[in-house]
Parts: sequence; C-alpha cells; structure tokens
Amino acid sequence: MVCEKDEVVQKVCELYDQISSLDSLKPSKDVNMLFTQLVLTCMPPSPIDVTKLCNKIQETRSNLIRLCGEAEGHLESHFSTILASYENPLLHLNVFPYYSNYLKLSRLEFDILTEHCSGHVPSNVAFVGSGPLPLTSIVLASSHLTTTRFHNYDIDPSANAKAVRLVSSDPDLSRRMFFHTTDIMDVTDALRDYDVVFLAALVGMNKDEKVRVVDHLAKYMAPGALLMLRSAHGARAFLYPVVDPCDLRGYEVLSIFHPTDEVINSVVIARKLPTTKHTGDNPLVPTKVPNKFLDIEMFDPLLNHVNLMEGIDIEEQLS
Repeated sequence: MVCEKDEVVQKVCELYDQISSLDSLKPSKDVNMLFTQLVLTCMPPSPIDVTKLCNKIQETRSNLIRLCGEAEGHLESHFSTILASYENPLLHLNVFPYYSNYLKLSRLEFDILTEHCSGHVPSNVAFVGSGPLPLTSIVLASSHLTTTRFHNYDIDPSANAKAVRLVSSDPDLSRRMFFHTTDIMDVTDALRDYDVVFLAALVGMNKDEKVRVVDHLAKYMAPGALLMLRSAHGARAFLYPVVDPCDLRGYEVLSIFHPTDEVINSVVIARKLPTTKHTGDNPLVPTKVPNKFLDIEMFDPLLNHVNLMEGIDIEEQLS
C-alpha cells in the first residue's frame, strides 16, 4: 500500500521494530538513541494523515504510542528520584533533559490560556495525568500562575509520592499544589471547582480512551471552564494520540496550534458549553469547528525552540 512506501513511515516502522525488541524502556544509551531517532524522524512537517493509514500501520502506531508512554514514564520517574536527592529539588530541575521543552511549552500554553481568560487569573487548575515529574504544573505555578492552586491527578500512587517529594520543600508550592491519587473517571462533582483542566497527552492512549475521558470531563466540568489538551499533527502523531476537534463534544473549540518546529505537541483549547445534556447512551452533539482554527502554525520559532536529548549524555544521570 502507499503508506508502507512512504519514507517516513518506513523509518518509523524500522525504529518501532528496534524499540519493541528492547528488554527494557528504562533510560539507557540504546533507549535514548532510538527515541531520539524516532523524534527526529517524526518532527519535520509532514502531510501524513495517520487516520488514513492502512490497518497494519495503524496497529504499529497504536503500539508505538504505548511504548513512548512507557518510556516517558520511566524517564520521568528516574529523574524525579534524582531530583528528590537534592535538598531543594526545584532548584535543580534543569538536570532533566527535556526541562527546556517544558519551559517553552508551558509558556506557550500560558499565552494561549491568557488569550481566552479575558484578564481573569484562574483560581483553581486541575492537571490530569501529572505523573512523577509534574513539570507543567510546577512551571506554571512558579512562573506564570503564581497565586493559582493546582490539583494534580494521577492514578499511580508511586507517581504522586515522587511528585510530592519534589514540592514539599518549597514553602509556596507546597501550599498551592495538591496531589490526588485516583482515576479521573471516578472524579465527578469536584471537577466543577476548576477554572481550567489540563489533560496530559498520554491520558487516553487511543481514540476511544481519549473520547471517554473527554466526555466524562464534559459531563462534570463547570460551564465556561476551559479544557486544554495536548495533541499531535502529521508524523508527530506516531508519538502521541491525536485529539480530533469533533471528539470534543460539549465544548466550543477556541484554538488549535500546530507547531512546525521542535515542539512536538499541538495545543488545543476549548470552552465547556453552558448547556449539555447527557441522557442514556446518546452521545453529546459534536461542536462545529470553524475552519480558521484548523492547522494553525506557531509564528514564533524562538518561543518553541527546544533542545532534544540529542547530544545529552543521559548516562551521566544513570549512576
């Protein structure tokens, strides 16, 4: 088929075969090398529409996203443990190889959020899928939303335990950051308390899972509250799940940003509609998305410039 002849698809499949044969996805020289190659392969702007790929490649993509998620989890857990060994962990966040990515992506998300908050600073923010190294929450709370309370949700108790250790020594963040160990699908009325809900890219690893989470949030979030999601576009969709605007039922999609440089994730922001009915098994009515919001590219390459792990000797951090 055509998709199997595409040079990028072929390279991704080759890398998938190598990654899937690894004994472990914990940080190591081989893991670092293969995932760096994968990111560099998927990064250039590409006309690939992953929804139109053949079944074989679709299965490879689905498996690869899960492997990426597993590797990312190991990486964050590893460096969270390293950071916790410092007396003041938050002063050493730059030991994490992707810290500069989070600085720039968080600034981007803050700028997008500010544009749609009409001067109102969110009082309470939820981050779903915060993990053992909740850098988005930490960066936003430290540098951008300095009076906002952050409620971090993760299903993994060990991830939350690691995250708590990072902020416990900071007098300010320890008062404004909270960690909840629970499945977000079990959280109901509490979701109405948040002005903004961030949904991590790897919460909902496939379309069906993502839609279930989004529908649940739509059912319980307060009308007018903002939902911020990370998605992917083009070949980058081999790394992260894609959020289709038509899947944001119960929301008005406000903006979609597709970076074309080294920032991998697209950013989607949507507002919970004032009236949403949930009756029986009937799905929510999909929100019509204005064409002007689709395929928007970031216009400031300096804002989005990031340092890949290429050239970083991760082995120095593995001892």
